Amino acid sequence: MEIRLRRMIGHGAVVTTIGLVAGFGIVTSLVGGFEIWPGYIIEFTTPGDSGAWARAHAGGLMNGILIFVGALLLHAMAAPDSLAKHMSWMLIAMGYANTAFYWFGMFATNRALTFGDNPIGEANLASFLGFFPAFVMAFVTIVAMLMLARFAFSTQSKS
Repeated sequence: MEIRLRRMIGHGAVVTTIGLVAGFGIVTSLVGGFEIWPGYIIEFTTPGDSGAWARAHAGGLMNGILIFVGALLLHAMAAPDSLAKHMSWMLIAMGYANTAFYWFGMFATNRALTFGDNPIGEANLASFLGFFPAFVMAFVTIVAMLMLARFAFSTQSKS
């Protein structure tokens, strides 16, 4: 089980790093470029608005943390290998699916909240690429949390 948990931590670190990089998007979208020296900004336009970058930043950090916490809980609860096997791929896939949701949502007129047009905007390829994996993984993640709860409340997990 240790290699599986190490992989979860590694993927959690990748998802967290992607979220951290989005922090630069917040800054550059707000100030219109990147400051390389106090008061000297290299000006450029950042795609997406600062709100979308903030969502990608905070969401990426939270998804990475969820993968970390999942790994730590599986270890602390001495979860059986079968549970750890399922939970690991479920949480890792969730992290990447939600990362795609946030990043593609920046380029989707409808914020990747639906497959088709919605009151926010029209659908495009970015909306599908952002929404589809997150939509699927939302249900998978709910199942993962129920599996974890079931094990936590089971007699086999009590010391």
